[in-house]
Amino acid sequence: MDLNYNAEERAFQDKVRSFMKEKLPKALSEKVRLGGELTKADMEQWHALLNDNGMLAQNWPKEFGGAEWNAVQRHIYEEEAALANAPRIVPFGLSMLAPVLQNFGSQEQCDHWLPRILDGSDWWCQGYSEPGAGSDLASLKTRAVREGDHYIVNGQKTWTTLGQHANMIFCLVRTDPDVKQQLGISFLLIDMNTLGIEVRPIILLDGTAEVNEVWFTDVKVPVENLVGEENKGWTYAKYLLTHERTNIAGVGSSNAGLEAVKRMAKAEMSGGRPLIENPHFAARIAQVEIDLMAMALSNLRIVSQAAKGGAPGLEASMLKVKGTIIRQEINDLARRAVGTYALPFASEAVEGTNEAPFGPDYAGPVAADYFNNRKLSIFGGSNEVQREIIAKTTLGAMR
Repeated sequence: MDLNYNAEERAFQDKVRSFMKEKLPKALSEKVRLGGELTKADMEQWHALLNDNGMLAQNWPKEFGGAEWNAVQRHIYEEEAALANAPRIVPFGLSMLAPVLQNFGSQEQCDHWLPRILDGSDWWCQGYSEPGAGSDLASLKTRAVREGDHYIVNGQKTWTTLGQHANMIFCLVRTDPDVKQQLGISFLLIDMNTLGIEVRPIILLDGTAEVNEVWFTDVKVPVENLVGEENKGWTYAKYLLTHERTNIAGVGSSNAGLEAVKRMAKAEMSGGRPLIENPHFAARIAQVEIDLMAMALSNLRIVSQAAKGGAPGLEASMLKVKGTIIRQEINDLARRAVGTYALPFASEAVEGTNEAPFGPDYAGPVAADYFNNRKLSIFGGSNEVQREIIAKTTLGAMR
């Protein structure tokens, strides 16, 4: 396998790099670099800039207005975006719901919802997890009962990322309680402004409300907002999760994070010498870099399969597990590199204060990133559950 980009890929890399240099607002890039909390306006600004320059719907087919980039092009974009400190693209409508609609939705649904995802008219969030139904998602209890031309939805979703900004939510709901759990689930599109929906913030350790609870009380949802067939939602959910789990691998973010750790280790001193020269620390950096290179190659291979119509299950689980382990190791290396500067854990360290800074500017977000990214091994299906999927799939095939 040739690990070097060919001439066409290098030209594409130059194009993306030039776009980041010319179009990425400096204030937005600096906010990302220093770990500041992005506002809704920040994320909408970046969404619009990417859309205006044909770089938003990267994996969408051209028939739906997408760029139809191949796996290598998407990999290049992720690398360059992370290195330029660009915001990550909010994935819920663009990378999760859209592939489901394109593969299982009606023509009318595609014609209506896909353009609105592109132009930012709708902000989507994901209604999957519930209290008691996280990794064991099939045990969800939110009910949808059909009454004429509507479903009546009652229940609760939790850990709804950025739900406070959303005007739409795609939800898994139970439409048949009398069959095997996986067989009685449907996939609904719900307007968040509908009477009976309440969003309650969950305040995290760093004082932010990135995630939320969403409550449904007698919420009326038009039948035409059902995606695919009733009681076939588990099939669509599994398809969506493969996209989420490959995205969680976070190769671009890990590359940028590793480069940041190297810069920290060159600046910080240990025993009178730069930390990067400490044999133990250097060995840990080398190991995570080797793991990251191997995962990047696997990610390219698996995303290429998905681009050809496949929906990898086992492979997506492997990427999810390895990707989160690597990202958490990088967070730990950053925490160790800045030492006592990582001890303060307050929003002022990231958002700014009138007080004199405690340590270098790169130390501000280290503690927040370390604690926040403990979630990586939980959401999208916990790593323990993913290991069980891998074991059952591989050992089952050997019997």
